[in-house]
Amino acid sequence: MKLRDQQDKVERLLSFYKTSKDNPFRESITLLRGEVDFLGAVLFMPKVDEEHWDGVDRAGIETGVDSKFRFETIVGDKDSVGIEFVADRKRVASSDGDVNGTPLSLSKLFYKANATNWFSAIAIPFGAQVKDLDVASDFYLQDEKGLTGLSLGPPLLHQQTGSAIGVTMRMSNIIASLAQSVSGMRNAHCLSSFGQVVCQFPLGFKLSVLGLHQWPKLASCNIHLEALAIPFGLSRPLEDAYTTDDETSSPPLTTNNLEFGSIALKLESEFGAYKRLSGWIEMKQATPKHFEWAVNFFDTSEDVYGWGMSLGGVEIPGNCGHFQVESYVKFNPIKTFSLKPGVAYIVDGNSQTMAIVLRSNWSL
Repeated sequence: MKLRDQQDKVERLLSFYKTSKDNPFRESITLLRGEVDFLGAVLFMPKVDEEHWDGVDRAGIETGVDSKFRFETIVGDKDSVGIEFVADRKRVASSDGDVNGTPLSLSKLFYKANATNWFSAIAIPFGAQVKDLDVASDFYLQDEKGLTGLSLGPPLLHQQTGSAIGVTMRMSNIIASLAQSVSGMRNAHCLSSFGQVVCQFPLGFKLSVLGLHQWPKLASCNIHLEALAIPFGLSRPLEDAYTTDDETSSPPLTTNNLEFGSIALKLESEFGAYKRLSGWIEMKQATPKHFEWAVNFFDTSEDVYGWGMSLGGVEIPGNCGHFQVESYVKFNPIKTFSLKPGVAYIVDGNSQTMAIVLRSNWSL
């Protein structure tokens, strides 16, 4: 019922503008895309303690139910505007002590403009994630999900960036994009830059280079940005702005305020119509020897069944690190519904965990 009410509100808003002959929404079509994702797991571990639970958390086994619904309206011939509602498995304590997921709420607003065949732009006033700016994947479709977080790509793609604007240029077999974002609500980092270059090779090979750089908000700056507020300034650098005749009055900068970033490589290849092999590696700017990686092999067929397997981990100098492997079988009773039973094995430091996992997905 809540979803139906939200759709009615959107349709009433759009119908108000459609009464004008010169408005861009005249004779436009509003499409609904939705997805409900469920994941449950039975965990086998030698000891139920914090060390084993931390390993499960790092593996990305997030049990519960997620739902996402997106309303998209075509504007003109090529542009589109849309909103997204999400109810996820994030654990929130209620007033009576129960722990529930978040209710269905507005999470994102976006406008995508395709000026020409080689140039496009996207604006996301709020709710942006780095993956929304990833030109190597379809902005509107959900990638194939495995049992854990290995199939979701480099971690930098899943960082929340608040408000964002980006441009994309396509030249022959090369795609380049650049985006800027600002976040000032419940996030210590208020400015981020994202860049990506994608090279498409024959035989279905695709290589992507991604980079994310973040500038932190100084703890001494009492600045709180609201949604849709993007600041621009032509002032001196922050370290100079604090310089006075009395240098002892300058607030110290801690190591938590240093800039940081990540760089990632992705390689994708298609074998036939449905088989896909992909891999990625991400390195931190501050500690290049600390990196994360994964390799995925999927059969994304929409026939009766498919399959998938993944392996990956985290390499930390002087530490045992983290390693995990998973495999599942995919059943498709109908085109819009799938079941994925499988097994995952996780090694995190000295802890080992075996998980029997069931993921189901319904889309429209």
